Amino acid sequence: MPDAAPTVAELVTRATERLSSTGSTSPRLDAELLMAAALGVDRTAVIAHGAAPAGTGATGTFADYVEVRARGEPVAYIRGFREFHGLAIATDSRALVPRPETELLVDEAIAAVVARLTNAPRAPGAPNLRVADIGTGTGAIAVALLAALRKRHMDEHVTVVAVDLWPDALDLARENAAGHGVADRMLFREADLVPVGDAPYEVICANLPYVATAAVAGLAPDLAFEPRSALDGGPDGLDVIRRLLERLPAVLERGGVALFEIGADQGSSIGDAVAELLPGWRCEVRADLAGLPRLARIERAERSERADRPERTGGVA
Repeated sequence: MPDAAPTVAELVTRATERLSSTGSTSPRLDAELLMAAALGVDRTAVIAHGAAPAGTGATGTFADYVEVRARGEPVAYIRGFREFHGLAIATDSRALVPRPETELLVDEAIAAVVARLTNAPRAPGAPNLRVADIGTGTGAIAVALLAALRKRHMDEHVTVVAVDLWPDALDLARENAAGHGVADRMLFREADLVPVGDAPYEVICANLPYVATAAVAGLAPDLAFEPRSALDGGPDGLDVIRRLLERLPAVLERGGVALFEIGADQGSSIGDAVAELLPGWRCEVRADLAGLPRLARIERAERSERADRPERTGGVA
């Protein structure tokens, strides 16, 4: 009598052991996600139906996925997407995989846009509220923002300009925008940080490289498969961010807000950079769910800038 086909749970257990031996930091989760991809279901089904046989086709596909993962390739690249802010964002080697901590930036952007549209509703025929997503990559921030605004019936008053230096990344952002039905509210610009001659924005989102050069080599192995240009932020991680800070007076409306994702060790240094480069501006650092500095909220005062020190919120809010 032939041996019984392995169950989903058995295959996941074996894969977990295999991935543990290769240094994965989340081997069980990786195995469950890859099994879900092989079966064409979501992860909850894998957990709920572990006693079911996987089937020959899915077993072979799963084995292939596990071996690719064992070589270090990100799970999101193998699956072809990553869950982000309730959406399935297409992912591949053209751009950095969107990460859960970036959802805080999206939440802040939603709040900033909703507040502006609520406090000062757009009159018929008035220009749309302009948002820039600088270093858009997969387009995850822009797409998630517009998807949330569409649920509130506010997207028709907003235009998001997705900017990236790399044309391949912009192509991926276009695909995600089209896939989630928000491409009609977006423009795509190939540029270094901000398009030359563009009109000022009311809200700027920026998830730029912020890892210190010396720390890049010590990152998780799967990051070696992702674009280094999306990670390496120079000696202290803030080189690219400083360049955008310097341009904010020319590209951010008075009363506007710029939202920057930062590293967990950059809460003080981002405030110092704003104080040096943008006197008279306010910088507030906000923490993620782990209590770590994650987002810098930089506001341009509606009054004229003065050559004095900016208001700053000490520490993490």
